[in-house]
Amino acid sequence: MLDSIEIQKILPHRYPFLLVDRVLELEPLKRIVGIKQVTANEYFFAGHFPGAPVMPGVLQIEALAQVGAILALREIEDRETRIPFFTGIDNARFRRPVVPGDTLRLEVTVIRVGNRMNKMHGVASVDGHVTAEADILSIIVERP
Repeated sequence: MLDSIEIQKILPHRYPFLLVDRVLELEPLKRIVGIKQVTANEYFFAGHFPGAPVMPGVLQIEALAQVGAILALREIEDRETRIPFFTGIDNARFRRPVVPGDTLRLEVTVIRVGNRMNKMHGVASVDGHVTAEADILSIIVERP
């Protein structure tokens, strides 16, 4: 539904911190599904962990937050003047490792979306197995 070029028109994130490659499904103000193709040359694998690469759980949560930000920001007309910030992460759980070659599925469901404050539930998975999940709280503010 959205490729990386279209995603960059919505999100302010850029390489190496853009963690969403594609959006597969989108129900405005309800639900979104994106993917991150996890490759062996990701910058974080150099130190996490040499010889046994594992995607950090906090980056899985960040990827979920970015997918949620796409859902929220695409509804804002002047989104190029806005930036999303975390305000909280609740009920985070890390279930299993994500390794090079995995396709990380990022599903985010709206709990509450306002014109500034948002609360969403995200679930990251690989091949139908949950790798991480959390409730993500954020605020969308004017860019500094």
